[in-house]
Amino acid sequence: MKEYIEERAVAIANYIIDHNATVRQTAKKFGISKSTVHKDVTERLEHINPSLAARARVILDINKSERHIRGGLATREKYQSRLQVCSREED
Repeated sequence: MKEYIEERAVAIANYIIDHNATVRQTAKKFGISKSTVHKDVTERLEHINPSLAARARVILDINKSERHIRGGLATREKYQSRLQVCSREED
């Protein structure tokens, strides 16, 4: 594996651990795709630093288990903001 990929995988894992970041947030921060983040942490990092991979995996698993809640909150917020805009227009 190329050295820059190994360095990126370690940097990604450290970012996820330090910031409790989601795959989406991490991908945006590093300017790469979500699938690259996932592959770096779940596959490549296992060969480079298994203990770091396990720590990052714990956070990713927590985020995965909570994603349906985050989606619901985002939808709720979206419609509440629309409701506020509509009520201002009626005034």
